[in-house]
Amino acid sequence: MDNKLPRQAHAVLNLASRQRKAEKIRRLLALPADNSRPLTLLEIGTGSGGIAHYLATLSPAFQVFAVDTVDNRQINGNYHFRLVTNTHLPFDDSFFDIVITNHVIEHVGEASEQAHHLEEIARVLKPGGKGYLAVPNRWMLVEPHYRLAFLSYLPRSLRSPYLRLRGKGHFYDCEPLTLPELEKLLQQSGLQYHNLCAEALKQTLAIEHPTSTI
Repeated sequence: MDNKLPRQAHAVLNLASRQRKAEKIRRLLALPADNSRPLTLLEIGTGSGGIAHYLATLSPAFQVFAVDTVDNRQINGNYHFRLVTNTHLPFDDSFFDIVITNHVIEHVGEASEQAHHLEEIARVLKPGGKGYLAVPNRWMLVEPHYRLAFLSYLPRSLRSPYLRLRGKGHFYDCEPLTLPELEKLLQQSGLQYHNLCAEALKQTLAIEHPTSTI
């Protein structure tokens, strides 16, 4: 893959879905409704701005910042926004209590950029801070960005030709990770982590299907 070719933002612009995602993140991180001091929170790859806005207005306990490489915001109130050009975060060391990176790491580039993305999160997080990292699994049946079955299963050299064959584009600009690959990058960054996939599924069902008895 030629990482010099432009990468799309792939921003999700549906604000209702972003509010549901923000609520799931709040629950998974057990974010407080109030606190003795404002908590600094960063969302990397804010897209529509829906998650940052929701968390900023949820409680005065949060001082919210957001960054992205493209300004696709549909809502921009109540949080601070900055454009960035790469994986470097324009903030001081140990600045944030909470960092959110929701389906971003597969878009930042190849392995070296993905590693730097996590290293920057570790740098700007305060000691004892919390992070939320969500990624698509390379082995999911349908690739979520281009809606093509088995796209991410293919060797890298075949992914872009498959896109062209199906009329979905010319360049596959994502780098989905397997779980072992992600865990290796996390370990190298020095970040401690817990796999919350089962709890995330539970919370997704509770938020999107609140009357379900499953």
